[in-house]
Amino acid sequence: MKPDSFGSGFFNLQNMNKTIIFSLLILILTSCQEKSDSNKNETKKEIDPLPSWNDSENKKRILEFVQEIINEKSENYVQPEDRIATFDNDGTLWAEQPLYFQLIFALNRIQEMAKDHPEWKDEKPYSYVLNGDIPGLIEDGGEEAVFKIIMTTHAGISVDDFKQEVKDWLKESRHSKFNVEYNRMTYLPMIELIDYLKANDFKIYIVSGGGVDFMRAWATEAYGIPSEQIIGSSLKTKLVQTDTSVTIMKEAALDFFDDKEAKPIAIEKHIGKRPTIAVGNSDGDLQMLQYSADGTSNSLQIYIHHTDDQREYKYDRESHIGRLNKGLDEANERGWVVVDMKNDWNKIWKWN
Repeated sequence: MKPDSFGSGFFNLQNMNKTIIFSLLILILTSCQEKSDSNKNETKKEIDPLPSWNDSENKKRILEFVQEIINEKSENYVQPEDRIATFDNDGTLWAEQPLYFQLIFALNRIQEMAKDHPEWKDEKPYSYVLNGDIPGLIEDGGEEAVFKIIMTTHAGISVDDFKQEVKDWLKESRHSKFNVEYNRMTYLPMIELIDYLKANDFKIYIVSGGGVDFMRAWATEAYGIPSEQIIGSSLKTKLVQTDTSVTIMKEAALDFFDDKEAKPIAIEKHIGKRPTIAVGNSDGDLQMLQYSADGTSNSLQIYIHHTDDQREYKYDRESHIGRLNKGLDEANERGWVVVDMKNDWNKIWKWN
């Protein structure tokens, strides 16, 4: 290249037809404007708050309901302080098959504790567990046997130590079907729903039949729900003071069983407002959904229906765990949202 080539090029440009130069400038400016408009459109494009949900009628109903009650111009507007959402836990936010995970924890604890109790091998209900006869424990022993297992493994320990045992168990144990930690058996679509509601000024509560101390050991990290917004069943407790410590000890006596008609009672006691949105999966949640539905027309009731035997489990009316019978009938009669896991969710687990 000759030394004066750049200079020559500039001189030639100066002598170009002014109309051509003007046209080039317009072309460049128009192109920049189109790119700018395109970027603005990209920004304005709505982000799907529930990407793990298929674009079904149920998803549409949920999104439209939330948008309606946060719209100040709507007659269905709900003040932020009254936007309460209650969720069951077992079978609603995480899996509950083949047994409630808290019961599996208790069964594992019996096996550990049996080292100091050789007499248990011949004593029911412990012998059921030690012989691996869980169907016998549930079907023959019934609720009384399960209750005794819970009392044995959950009492006589401080609340803090109990929570630590739950955390340790979660690190060591794996689900029998999916081979992942139990606290990873949470439903991604439900976590998305919780996050969406929180983004729209809902206060989220767990209202579960599960033990409150068991849930508080891990649920805050899993769902982002503070421990004071977790309501569940509980044993009686007592304060134990020494010269060096003050602790809360769990006793072998039931204080409150947060199931069925007890759920609305717990909601009134701990929250003091009817839920704007109530979500469950079994007949044990029916009264909570009824309580929400009968409070105001500005409410939404959601049932999670387990219909996917490939990616999760399929069960409802005849199941010993999480039976959905009366609730399914009432949901269909009253037009509640019944989420079909197989058809409404394109993903179930965050890890899959």
